[in-house]
Amino acid sequence: MELLFILVLAIFLGLELISKVPSTLHTPLMSGSNAISGITLVGALTSLNSEVLNKSGVTVVLAVAAVTFATINVVGGYMVTDRMLAMFKKKERGKK
Repeated sequence: MELLFILVLAIFLGLELISKVPSTLHTPLMSGSNAISGITLVGALTSLNSEVLNKSGVTVVLAVAAVTFATINVVGGYMVTDRMLAMFKKKERGKK
């Protein structure tokens, strides 16, 4: 029950914090969250390495899923950040 309370509290706190961030800070915050996702990926790879040695089926599947989802998160985050930064570049005249 306490974990559910913490989850709901974290959701409301996250929504409140994100709604207060000005649009000019979104790109730097995305870059920072991408770096944190990279740390998550390293942790997932470490977990996968230790669990493969133990040869436990369920934990290996969970570790592979963690690596997969963390990789998708990192790559997608950098793609979004690149698109956001491209919006701030000046366009050359005469080119479409």
